[in-house]
Formats: sequence, C-alpha cells, structure tokens
Amino acid sequence: MKQILYIISILLVSPTANAQYITKGKIEFEKKSNNHRQFQDESGETNEWFEKIKSQVPKFSTSYFEMAFDGNKVIYKPGSREGVVFKMWGDAPASKNIVMTDLANNKVNSLKQVFEQKFNVEDTLRVLKWVIKDEVRTIANFKCRKAVSKICDSVYVVAFYTDDIMVSGGPEMFSGLPGMILELAIPRLYTTWVATKVETAAPTEADFAFEPKGKKVTEKEMVTTLASSFKSWGKYAAKSIWWCTL
Repeated sequence: MKQILYIISILLVSPTANAQYITKGKIEFEKKSNNHRQFQDESGETNEWFEKIKSQVPKFSTSYFEMAFDGNKVIYKPGSREGVVFKMWGDAPASKNIVMTDLANNKVNSLKQVFEQKFNVEDTLRVLKWVIKDEVRTIANFKCRKAVSKICDSVYVVAFYTDDIMVSGGPEMFSGLPGMILELAIPRLYTTWVATKVETAAPTEADFAFEPKGKKVTEKEMVTTLASSFKSWGKYAAKSIWWCTL
C-alpha cells in the first residue's frame, strides 16, 4: 500500500504528469507596434515632417491575427477581431500576411502585400539559430521559456515558447523551437506579438483554406525586388526590408 501511495505522489508532482501535450488548436495573437518609434532611424532621430504631424498619430497600432494548427500543419492570417491601426500610405508591410507552414515537408508558402506590390512566396522553412535562456513567464496560461535569435544578420528577435503545445510554430514565419511560440518581440521594429487566448479544440478544414495567388517567388527573389523599390528610401530602406521578411 505504501508503495502505491509513493508512486501516486511521484506522478502528481512530476512535470510530465501535468504537461498538456497539445497538437491541435487555435491561437489569437495581438500585434502591437509603436507608431512614433517607427519613424525614427537607427540613431533615434525622427523625420522632420513626421514631427509636425506626430500629435495626430496614435502612439500604438494594435491588430489581431489567428493561427490554426494541426500536427505539422500551421496557418497564420489576419483575425476577425478589429484593432486600432494607423495608415499613412495604405496597408503597411506585414499587416495582411497569410502564412501556411508545412513542418513535415519543411515548406512555407506566404502571401504578402507590401504597399502596392503583392508576393506569393514559396520557399523552404527559414532556419534560425535559437539560443534558449533560463527566463520563464506565463502567457495565456502556458508556462513559456525564453529564446533569442536574429534575422537579416543583425536584427535581434526574442521569443517565448511553450513545449505544452508540441508544434514548432509561431506568428509570421517564425518556427524552429521545441514548442509553440506564444510571444515574439522584435525591438528594432518596436513590435510585439502576444497570444491572448489558446483554444484546444481541433480546427476544421475551413480554417486551413488557402488560395495562393500571383507569381511564385522565393524569399530571396522578393527581397531583391523590394531592395530595388526601396533604394531611394535612404535610412528607412533596411527597416522596410526587415518588415517584409517577417
């Protein structure tokens, strides 16, 4: 009898006994950007014309995205919940991204609208060198561990992922961690993505509806095209490319 009670007590306190091991569900992400900081260059200097209209621009833009996941299949797209978004020259990069990820076959297909241009990007999954840290925080009732990496050689990325959700996905085209990313921050873009809720009911086929449109390009081909378009943007060209490669 004592032995049975001992085994039960071990199971009750064991971390693996309480783990959820989720493989299917839906996540809502709140994306928040500091509009005022977007118009600063790398030195922190703000464009003169923006200073004149700064008081008319809300400090933050907030929008919502939805993700559905089922095993190795993940789709990320704009959500139905309305936010508060500041528009100056139409839709900003990454404001309407749709990303379909096939983890089993190491493929990603994304539809991206960059101002007037539309791209149907089909490529292999981006490989990031994640470094896992000791910091832990709770997001949407899930215990998450910190990891850091870089995109575009020098742009720092901070993520918090949970291994209770056993799918290596995340917002936009971010993946590669041993679990689902529930919070993402890119300090140099003054933007965060945070999971506001997680539903564990299995998504339907309708949730994965995806119709690629337009000419297919690789991510490298898209960047080459955009670099040519942005070459007259001076200090802001690099930041625009970072947004487009999310």
